Amino acid sequence: MAGHRLDPIDRKILSELQADGRMTNVELARRVGISAPPCLRRVRVLEEMGLIRGYHANVDARALGFEVQVFANVGLQSQAEADLRAFENRCREWPLVRECHMLNGEVDFILKCVAPDLSSFQAFLTDELLTTPNVASVKTSLVIRGAKDEPGVPFDVLEDRLSRSA
Repeated sequence: MAGHRLDPIDRKILSELQADGRMTNVELARRVGISAPPCLRRVRVLEEMGLIRGYHANVDARALGFEVQVFANVGLQSQAEADLRAFENRCREWPLVRECHMLNGEVDFILKCVAPDLSSFQAFLTDELLTTPNVASVKTSLVIRGAKDEPGVPFDVLEDRLSRSA
């Protein structure tokens, strides 16, 4: 699998599934211009390669009662690998933390958090995040509104780059 090179059909499959992961294999095959059986085989190979990591519904957090979205910039006292992994593992345990990214620069991690209300987030912040071993600083930014939330990668940029290098 590691040696498998993506061809234009593989990239089109990924692009189409990224836009609509619920379409049938028959519809996907039609959109990429191949028959259904080889399309399904290609999708399975892309899944086995880890290029397709899952299929998810894009739910409306606010409509479900999660009114608060916060980005938390976290600085750690120690950046030793064991300490970084320990913090990442702790983040995986917190339901309010939806994304955790290690950064290069002034802060060590940025966390995307959602909560039903400000008091719920504040309780998480004071009772959990700030009391976690190795956390030196936390700066939070409350999201007022989102202007863009696109999943995945921009396949048109990839195709443009590949066409220029060919």
